[in-house]
Amino acid sequence: MKRQDLGDLVRLRRARDRMDRDYAEPLDVPTLARGALMSPGHFSRSFRAAFGETPYSYLMTRRIERAKALLRRGDLTVTEVCFAVGCTSLGSFSSRFTELVGESPSAYRARSHEHGAAIPACMAKLHTRPVRNGETVRDGEAGPAARP
Repeated sequence: MKRQDLGDLVRLRRARDRMDRDYAEPLDVPTLARGALMSPGHFSRSFRAAFGETPYSYLMTRRIERAKALLRRGDLTVTEVCFAVGCTSLGSFSSRFTELVGESPSAYRARSHEHGAAIPACMAKLHTRPVRNGETVRDGEAGPAARP
């Protein structure tokens, strides 16, 4: 694989920043690619090469992180949280949440979260980040698993 040029990396970082900021908006690969001045295929391949995961996977991780925070508050239903984080299908949201977190959104919402109430939000985010299959956690950060 050839090295990505600096301009592509800058545009990819801006797209990733947009996903971090606008996770609840209806973002998809064609929209993000257009913003990065790339074709959808080139954008997806370049994003994965730069960040180790697909744009969809990255966006869903951000959405699930936010969903976990909203569910811990306990004042919104699972359906309200699903739509608040930008998901349009409760079934898909629940499946993805369960895959990443290891329990359903309803079960996550129902259990006590008081033990983490005194933890600053920046630290809670670090320790509650969803970890996809094939990832390992090292030094408090989740990232792609080492490949042989």
